[in-house]
Formats: sequence, C-alpha cells, structure tokens
Amino acid sequence: MKSQGLRHYLSLILLFMPPLLFAVLLVAFKDHPKLQHTQMPALSWQFWILALAGLVATAGGVLDWRYHRNPLNMKIPKKERDAEAAALGLGGLPMFVLMWLAMMSDKPTWYLIPILVVLIYTVVAICYDEFVFHIKRCRPRENLYHRMLVFGNGIAWLSWFHFIFIR
Repeated sequence: MKSQGLRHYLSLILLFMPPLLFAVLLVAFKDHPKLQHTQMPALSWQFWILALAGLVATAGGVLDWRYHRNPLNMKIPKKERDAEAAALGLGGLPMFVLMWLAMMSDKPTWYLIPILVVLIYTVVAICYDEFVFHIKRCRPRENLYHRMLVFGNGIAWLSWFHFIFIR
C-alpha cells in the first residue's frame, strides 16, 4: 500500500526535484567563479528567464497533477503515470545533472553530446505521453496545463543552455 502511495506522488516529487536542486546547488556553490553572474543583484538575464519559465512549468505541472486528483476529472491510468515518470525521471533528472556539470566545467562542450542524447530521449518520452495518452481525451484546461509544463520547461532549458554554451 505504501509503495502505491509513493507511486501516486512520484510525478509530483520528480516535478519539484530540478528547481529545488538548482536552488540548493546555487547556494552551495555561490562562490564558484562559474556562478559569478548568478547572484543578486547581478543575476544574468538567462537566469531571470529560466526562473520565470520554470515557475510557469512547475505551476502547470502542479495544476495538472491536482486536476487529475479531482474525482470529477478523468483519473490517470498506470501506464500514463509510468510514461510521465519516465520522462521526468529518466529524462529530466539526467538532463539536470548534465547541464549542471556543463555549467561548472571549464570545458562544457564535453557535455554537449550527452546533453543532446538525453534531450532527444526526453522529447520522445514527452511526445509519447502527449500523442498516446493526451491527444484525443484532454479538455482545454488540461491542455493548457500541459502546454505550461512543456513550453515552460523548454524555454527554461533553452535559457540555461544559452547561459552555459553561448554567453
């Protein structure tokens, strides 16, 4: 029973892991030379966009999670929960680790190929979830939550990618 309860919250827990880890690591490594533009008030524009888009994505994820806990709305089948957890856990968390390592590295391009491989997996996992489970049955409100989650995370990732590889 307890493992089923944890599985019920797994996607919500995984949703909060990247922003919480990001905040903790920024504080823990605040004096690192690679993070000189990540402290207030000299926060780089990429981090402002990352924070705003990340908030939109997290809000969309929480709203979608809550939407499916309402007995009047359709419950998420186990296969769909597993697909979402795979996208978050096998795509999102490894992506976070690779992006953090690249940001802290003197040679971030060493991480470029693994980041792109994980990106491709994550996009495929998200598309699988959207096209197999959501395309025909989602209502407009649920579609809005999904768009907030997917596009918010995409914009946050692009902003972080720009900070690491372009600036």
